[in-house]
Amino acid sequence: MNKYVHSETSQHVMKLIQLGADVQVVRSNMVYVSFTLENGVEVAYAYNINKKNHYFLERIQPYPLAVKEFDSPDDVVNIILLDHRQFQNASNSKKMRNFIDINKSLHRTAKAFEDLFLYYNICRADVMEMEKHIEDMNKLINRIKTESQRVFFEKEPENI
Repeated sequence: MNKYVHSETSQHVMKLIQLGADVQVVRSNMVYVSFTLENGVEVAYAYNINKKNHYFLERIQPYPLAVKEFDSPDDVVNIILLDHRQFQNASNSKKMRNFIDINKSLHRTAKAFEDLFLYYNICRADVMEMEKHIEDMNKLINRIKTESQRVFFEKEPENI
């Protein structure tokens, strides 16, 4: 890893530490960042810096989620801090652990679905049935969104 990347790593790691994160750097190109919320839930991230100085970020706790690739370390820090604030806000809900469990279950379902199509020849009727269930789930999410009170306003939702 070149000296520029090492310097960039040091700068954005310091910003995260100043904001209360526990940060671990592995060989100056892989960074683990974690915060513990007041309710004990850990919110953790991993990002790596590739040879083109791009930053790939993923959330690893409380459930895995690939975020995306960024061009600048400031973008990574800003997204981590926004995500952290969203989880801090969500920690006010008595149902937070339920939502985390549901998300983990959805992740396991996505992995099972991937195994299904990688290992088996699925008939068209079964594929259509799965598509219908996904469509129903999306409709349910949208209905719940319209019937629920919004509690976070710093950013617009991207997927609903």
